[in-house]
Amino acid sequence: MISLPIVALAFLPYALAAPQLTSSADSIHVPIVRRSNVDRVAKLPQAMQALKKKYGYTQGNTKRAGNTAAIPIIDEQNDSSYSGPVSIGTPSQTFELILDTGSSDLWVATTECTLACTSQNPLFDPTKSSTYQSSAGSLEIDYGSGSVLGVVSQDTVTFGGFTIPTQALLGVNDTTVDLIPDGVSGIMGLGFSTISALQATPFWQALYNANQLSQPVFGFFLERYVDQAQLVAYAPGGTLTLGGTNTSLYTGNIEFIDMPSGSTPSYWLQQVSSITVQGKSISVASSSGLAAIDTGTTLIGAPSSIAASFWSNVPNSEALTGQYEGLYAFPCTTTVSSSISFGGTNWPISTADMNLGSIGTSAGTEMCVGGVFDIGSTVGSSQNVPSWIVGDTFLKNVYSVFQANPPAVGFAQLASGLSSSCS
Repeated sequence: MISLPIVALAFLPYALAAPQLTSSADSIHVPIVRRSNVDRVAKLPQAMQALKKKYGYTQGNTKRAGNTAAIPIIDEQNDSSYSGPVSIGTPSQTFELILDTGSSDLWVATTECTLACTSQNPLFDPTKSSTYQSSAGSLEIDYGSGSVLGVVSQDTVTFGGFTIPTQALLGVNDTTVDLIPDGVSGIMGLGFSTISALQATPFWQALYNANQLSQPVFGFFLERYVDQAQLVAYAPGGTLTLGGTNTSLYTGNIEFIDMPSGSTPSYWLQQVSSITVQGKSISVASSSGLAAIDTGTTLIGAPSSIAASFWSNVPNSEALTGQYEGLYAFPCTTTVSSSISFGGTNWPISTADMNLGSIGTSAGTEMCVGGVFDIGSTVGSSQNVPSWIVGDTFLKNVYSVFQANPPAVGFAQLASGLSSSCS
């Protein structure tokens, strides 16, 4: 473990070890776990639909009637997810929650979830917490491929060394079968309060408002396992640092770019200026470049015209049809070299991250699914609605930092041995 003059939280897979504090200060390092799904390619159609509903690209998904609402957030049952240990209640009960910068609510499956939750999903027992409080309201969250339904509640929540005594959360008592990945109990949203389905302040923002963070930032390093031949069910997945950055994980300066002018903090927004593939640069108009930086999804979703142009530069690639419509495939023997820019550095994307796995053969050639997909051409027409979703296909290649004030996202080159160079 790296020895730094801050609180370091040692974290192994949930069944093996509990967090341990090793020093004292106002920022913490939370090692996170990455989980794979054996049906990664088969789950991609679900993942695409979930993304579209999460960001409002399909209709009829965001509404409030009385005390029930259907709010689109992500389905984490696609390629992989990254989770961290979150403790809820008094005495505390600790669960693995997916860390998602593309949503803003905290929800956890409870012992009332008896039909759809399985023995592989650790469940929160509200009756064992002396600080748990529930309201009369219920909330339904629509994933696109399923939903969760629960009771609007609040309780003491601790993440690393930080505690919020009355954190709003959804105690889930029903969900679509197989919606929650094994070993995971819910989601911790890391977006802004303006997109909260609970209409509440997210945990990280509550820490910031209470001046508990030494710096108004949190930083991610995400591990890569997609290029390993053997399936890794779960493994150390990187580090989330709250209230600071981990300087051992990156080199050089962090390139911060403020959120686009005129945008209200909601998602963590950036402006894509160009994307490069096989040495050819594709410029992106400002009207179609607004992007959400989202740790909660694997893929990169691009506007239709950009996705088509991107894959047209990869020899023998083809658009998929049927349930895979929107995705592209290319010969598995082809190396897809790409990079993306948000107005500054051209950040390279590992060829391993651009290959999501084999989908079968075409004319005798084995084809693999690409990491950039067509998210549609009718998005981005409203203020703050992103035209791009930039997920872990890119974020595994950089150290990413999310800054509350002024609202900005920063990227830095990973330390030697963790990534290729940037330009």
